[in-house]
Amino acid sequence: MSVAKVTISIESGLLKKVDYLVKERIFSNRSQAIQSAVKEKVSRLDRNRLARECAKLDKPEEQSLADLGLGS
Repeated sequence: MSVAKVTISIESGLLKKVDYLVKERIFSNRSQAIQSAVKEKVSRLDRNRLARECAKLDKPEEQSLADLGLGS
């Protein structure tokens, strides 16, 4: 996996919390901690988007389409 270097601005209180996690060896460094947090947030957003799209489906219509597919 390729890695890109970026620069961010972060609230000092939040950075202290990140540094604490590194100090406690929960993460090996700041980059790993922040990358993990971003990855988790993006994953949550993706799951929420999928749930919203699924909620738009007409369940009886989807079931009839599935039943037609099983009959083939």
